[in-house]
Formats: sequence, structure tokens, C-alpha cells
Amino acid sequence: MSFMPTAQQLRTGAWHGDSAVHLHFPSSWNVTTHWPVTPPPLSDAQILECLRRPVGQMPIRNLCAGKSRPIVLVDDMNRPTPAARIIPFLLEEFEAAGIPASKVTILMARGSHGAPARGSMLLKVGERAASSCRVLLHDPYHGNVKTGVTSFGTPVHVNQEVLAADYVMGIGGIYPNNTAGFGGGAKLALGVLDVRVISQLHRKHKGAGWGNAGQENNFRKDLEEIARLIGLGTLITAHVNADRELVRMRSGDYKLYYREEVAFAREAFHAPKPLEADVVISNAFPNDLSLTFIHMKGIHPLRHAAPTASRIVFGACSEGEGFHGVYPIVRVPPFHEQRDRLRRISLMTPSEILRKIAGKITGKIHFTKSPVSAARLDSDAKRHQLPIKPKNPIWLYPTGNLPDGLPSAVRGMRLVHKWDEILEIVRREQGGREQLNVVVYPCAPLQVFD
Repeated sequence: MSFMPTAQQLRTGAWHGDSAVHLHFPSSWNVTTHWPVTPPPLSDAQILECLRRPVGQMPIRNLCAGKSRPIVLVDDMNRPTPAARIIPFLLEEFEAAGIPASKVTILMARGSHGAPARGSMLLKVGERAASSCRVLLHDPYHGNVKTGVTSFGTPVHVNQEVLAADYVMGIGGIYPNNTAGFGGGAKLALGVLDVRVISQLHRKHKGAGWGNAGQENNFRKDLEEIARLIGLGTLITAHVNADRELVRMRSGDYKLYYREEVAFAREAFHAPKPLEADVVISNAFPNDLSLTFIHMKGIHPLRHAAPTASRIVFGACSEGEGFHGVYPIVRVPPFHEQRDRLRRISLMTPSEILRKIAGKITGKIHFTKSPVSAARLDSDAKRHQLPIKPKNPIWLYPTGNLPDGLPSAVRGMRLVHKWDEILEIVRREQGGREQLNVVVYPCAPLQVFD
């Protein structure tokens, strides 16, 4: 934690410059910045050591002996994992097993996220992979094949390239989210599934909540079964610092080390809630690629601000609006919910559809026979302390050169293009007071609260 009364330098533009942005504050503001506590960046020797001393498995060069068609799943551009730092050393391990780089497929596991530009993809995997490997982008709408059903009844339709490989592994990071608590581990498998399966998983299972452990959550248990079905047993797991540098890495059987890595992420990126701060500033780096993911990943601290607080988020929006196929944020496609429901129904057998309808009817009958009084509902609301609606909108300060046509307001966020204008807005929202307590979260998508 540090106090900087006049200026703050933070990072912005993930994958598009990773440059510094300087925010200047009035000298009367008391500014507290909650920096994560992370190790120094890894050296090349440390990366190589991690690959050659995996957890619970033989080294990759031994596991791949006799193999000829390995595939490496890599999390997509909306995750800050610096895969380009790791892949050159991984290719050396494949070569030691007799597999040239030209026989290695790298599949970007984008799930239902929007398709990145080809140039952006190659930035993530690095020059060596771009020039010598087969680099593909997962298509959640086409080319997926059913390979089984989990004990939760989830039909598993996976990218056919995964099934064609004779060795499946992945590279991903452990970052907080609402569905599984943290990503990483088996959740990487989600990125290579059919969009219908992805939607069903999200709708079927209750989320663990942002930054919660989540290992016993049914969403993750279902994903563990899916990972086994598609043969994903070896992972390289990465952690980054506030500048998106690789600072920690594990490889091998992720089931043996995942819990420990979640504990590391929770400790390193733990921060107190803003509570009674007058101004809360959230930096969406390293998930500031698009407006969609700034909203989904970059404003978590702002949800915990006091109702009268001024709330600011900033990020580059380098690739514009962005897209999420299950939970679209910007320009929601017409009839999205209906089309999504039909897609999920298309996965069901006739008997499953009938059971679903019967369950809905039974639930409605039970509800009508069990009226709940208004007094009871009011009591429940008080007991659960429902949040008070914020007084002020979220002000988005875009730090990059925005693409044309970006909407000026999205779900409670409003764009303001000049920092001086934001400072004036804060002055008005706070009644002209000069002495303000300000809290800054420098890498909000990675930070977690109690």
C-alpha cells in the first residue's frame, strides 16, 4: 500500500503496448493504492526448471515419447497469461521427445468470447510459435464433436482438433471470476467446447463468487470430468504481477497443485474493500482489451464502493466493444436469450426435454401452493442486507485510441475522454469538497477481497 498525493503511474493497454499511464490528482486528495505483493519476474532458467520438474508427472519430453500430434490449449486474449514467455521452452521439450515444432498445434481456447485479430493471437503465442507451429483459434459454433456425457448430464462437444491429437496439454493462468471463483485448472477445458455446452454449464451450476476458492463448486466438478474426457491432464499454470510479467509458474498434474496456486493468488492479490472511500478508482488492466471485458472484469472493486462514492474505471479498449456469447454486454443481439435457450435445448434428448418441462410445471405448482408474505420477503431482504443502489454512475476513462462507433454509455458506465473532466465530475459529485479519501486498485481484474 502506498500514498501518492499528486500522481500515480499505472499500466494500461494489455497486448497493445502494455504502456504506462500517469494519473494526476489534486494535492488535497489522500490517495491509497492497493498494490499486490508478488515475487520478482521469473528468469529463463526458472521457467526451464519448472518444465523439467513437473508436479506428479514425468517431464513433457518423457510423456511425449512416441507421440506425433501434440496440441497445446492456450487461454485467450482476455486472460493476461504471457504464453510467449513459456512456449519457446515448451517447444524445446517437444523437440527433445522427437517432435518438431511444425507438428505442434497451438489452439487458442476462446470459449464463447469474441474472435481476436490474427495479429493479436500471434502476440500472445510469440514469434517462435507463430513462425513454426500450427496456430488455430477455437470456433465455438462449428467443428465440435461429442465425446461423452458427464455424471452431471452435461454432453461434452469439443473441438475436433483436440480429439485428433495424441497428447493434450494446456497453458493458462489462475485469475478470479464469478463462476468458478478462480479460473485455471480444468476451467481451461471450457475454452474448447461448443457454445451450447458453455451456456449450459453457466446456466446449470451456481457460481462460486468472485475470488472464492470454488474447488467444491459443481461448476468446477463438472469441468474436472470434462477435462478427463478430453484428455487434458498436464497443465502449465502461470501467475503475473501488476505489470503482466510472469512471476510464478507450475507444471504437471494440476489436480495436485491447483489448490495451492489458488491460495497464492488469493494472498498475493488480496486487498481491502473500499468501504467509505469518497472516490474509488479501478484499473481494468490486464483485462482492458475491450469494453465488454472492462465491464465483466474491471469494475469489481466499484461494486463494493459506498453508495455516494465517485466511481472511475480506466482501460484501453484496444479492440473496441468485444463480445461474450453467453452474457453479451454491448449491443446484445436480437432475441439472444431465446436463441441461447434453443441452442441448449438442441443438446437434449426428447426424454430430457420432457423431464425438464415436467420439472418446470412441478415447480410452478409448488410455488402457487406456498405463498410467501410481503413481511417475510422484507425480513429476508434485511437479513441478507441487500445493497443500496449507487448514487453515481461509473465513469470510464479510455486510455487508448478508441475504435469508431464505441457507445458512450453501457450498463451504468459512461465514457469521458479527458481526465480533467473526470476530476471536475468528481468535484461535483462530492459537493465541492477538497479533502477526499481516494482508493486505487491498480490491477482490479486480479484483485480479491475478504
